[in-house]
Amino acid sequence: MLLGTVTKTTRERLAWGLDLLLAAALSGAALYEIWVAPFPSDMGIPGPRLENTVIFVLVGLTLVLRRRVPIATLFAIVVAVLIQREIFLPQSVDQAPIESFLALLVAFYSTTAYAELRRAAIGGVIAGAVIVATDLPYLIAGDPRQDTVPSWIFMATLWLAGWAFRRQRTQSARLQDRAAVLEREREERARVAVAEERARIARELHDVVAHSVSVIVIQAQAAQRLIDREQHDARGALGSIETSGRQALVELRRMLGILRRADEEPALAPQPGLRHLNTLVEQFRESGLPVELSVEGEAKPLPPGVDLSAYRIVQEGLTNVLKHAGPAHARVAIHYRDDEVRLEILDDGAGTGEGGGSGHGLIGMLERAALYGGVFESGEREGGGYFVRARLPLSIPSSEHIVEERTT
Repeated sequence: MLLGTVTKTTRERLAWGLDLLLAAALSGAALYEIWVAPFPSDMGIPGPRLENTVIFVLVGLTLVLRRRVPIATLFAIVVAVLIQREIFLPQSVDQAPIESFLALLVAFYSTTAYAELRRAAIGGVIAGAVIVATDLPYLIAGDPRQDTVPSWIFMATLWLAGWAFRRQRTQSARLQDRAAVLEREREERARVAVAEERARIARELHDVVAHSVSVIVIQAQAAQRLIDREQHDARGALGSIETSGRQALVELRRMLGILRRADEEPALAPQPGLRHLNTLVEQFRESGLPVELSVEGEAKPLPPGVDLSAYRIVQEGLTNVLKHAGPAHARVAIHYRDDEVRLEILDDGAGTGEGGGSGHGLIGMLERAALYGGVFESGEREGGGYFVRARLPLSIPSSEHIVEERTT
C-alpha cells in the first residue's frame, strides 16, 4: 500500500511538472514573438502587445489546470482565442497565432482524456460549435483567409485521440485493480492455508503430548503405591505431579475439541514415525511411483514430535511427486547425524513440486520443520526434477527459541 501511494504521488508530481513545462513553452514562445520579434516580421504576433500578452498568460495558466478542470480549461481557451482573433488581430491577418491553435488542440485532447465522458462529449460539441459558428460567415463569404476546415479536422482528431487515451487508461486501471484484488485473495488464501496447516499439526501433536502426559500420571500413581510412608515430602511431590498431569490432560483434550473438525474422529492408532517409512514407500510403489529408499548413519530415537514431523515431510514430498511430477522416479534419503536428521526427497519428473496447485503442501512441510527449529528448502533441480530437503534437530529446542525464530 505504501509503495502504491508513493508511486501515485510521483505520477501526480510528474503530471504537474509536464503541464507547467507545456504552459511555459507555449506562453514563452508567444511572449517572445510579441516583444522580441514584433509584427510585421516573420516571427512576430500581430495586434496590440499588452492585450496579446494578457491573453497568452491566461492561456498558459489555464493549461496548467487541464487535468483537474478540463471542461473549464477548454471553454476558457476557446473564449480567449476567439477574443484574440476577432478583436485584437488586424483584418489583414489571415490566421491566428500558431500558439493559440496549439493551445486549442491540447484543450480538446484534455477534455476527453480527463473529463467524465458524457460531460466531455457535451463540452466538446459546444466548444466546436462555437468555433464553427465564428468561422461560418467567412466560409460562406468565400474569404480565402479563413479556410479553417483543416483546423477543425485537427481538433476533431485530437478529441478522438483523447478518448482513445482515456479508454486505454481506464482499461489499464481496471487491470491493475483486478491484479491487486487477486493478490489480496492469494495472500488471504495463503494465510488461511497456514492457519489450517498449523491447526492440523496441533491436532496431531495433541496425541503425542497426551501420551507423554499419560505416562507421567501412570508413573506418579505407581510411585505413590511403592514409596515408603516415611518419605512424606516425596509423596506430596508425586501427588502434585499426578494432579498437574491430570489437569494438563484435561486442558489438552479441551484444546483438541477446539482444533478438531466436527467430521474428524480421534486418532486411535499410534502416530507414525520414520520407523514406518518402508510401509509408506511401499504404498507409493503400489500407486505407480517407483521410489528408492536409503538410510545413512545409525538410526537414533527421535522425540515423538520430531519423528512425526519427519514422517509427514517425507509423506507430503512423495505425494507432491505423485501429483505433479508426471512420469518420474523418486528417491528418499535419510541421513542420521550426531545432532540432527536430514531428509531429502528427489524426483526426475518434468513438473515442479506444486505444479498448478495451491502450494499448501510446501507450507505444511515448512511449518513442521520450523515448529522444531529445523530448516526446510525446496526448488527445481538442475537438469530437471524437484527437490525437498529438511533438517530436524534430535533435541527439541525451547518453545521461546522457536517462537523467536519464526517471528524474525
